[in-house]
Amino acid sequence: MLYESGTRQCHILVESKNRIERILFDLNGIENIDHISSQLLAVYNQLEGIHELYRSKRISNVSSL
Repeated sequence: MLYESGTRQCHILVESKNRIERILFDLNGIENIDHISSQLLAVYNQLEGIHELYRSKRISNVSSL
């Protein structure tokens, strides 16, 4: 995923999501890890939600200028 982060927090969130994507890719095909994959996906989705909040906040701050 190519993305130019606007803040340090967004950069950290993007990098963390990328790492989880890589872990999920690496674990693909290994048996009996469905539960772990589900947990990783849940963490990824939580990070995405936090990232969306930062993006929304940044957009609203730029719009109010």
